[in-house]
Amino acid sequence: MSERDTGLHGCWRLVSFDTELQDSRERSQPWGDHPNGRLMFGTDGRMMVLVTAGAREPGTADEKLLGLFRTMMAYTGRYRIEGDRFITKIDSSWNEAWKGSEQERFYKLDGDTLEVFTGWMPNPLVSGNPIGRAVLRFRRD
Repeated sequence: MSERDTGLHGCWRLVSFDTELQDSRERSQPWGDHPNGRLMFGTDGRMMVLVTAGAREPGTADEKLLGLFRTMMAYTGRYRIEGDRFITKIDSSWNEAWKGSEQERFYKLDGDTLEVFTGWMPNPLVSGNPIGRAVLRFRRD
């Protein structure tokens, strides 16, 4: 299936960002009720995503800048579709450790609603790093 056939291409606005714990299925919103962000899939095979917490304050001091960094996620690269997943070969990222890596995301598309799930992994946003995943919901822009 080509990227064009999936219905993913275009611009998507972030509606919610939850973390889900694997054991209990408990969900929380680490970046608040109204996170910001966009996810874009081009018909040329490139994608870009930017997600930020809903409540962020500007700053120039190191402590404020660190807080801003910890409440954002962004990357871009070429993507491919494999079944219910899209895999992105990262060429630029807010986290330099991701550069050159492949990031796999699962998705469910229902009309103008797109849900994106990470794989299960230790959750860096929860004390003790329990196994969890991110669940992001987007609406077509």
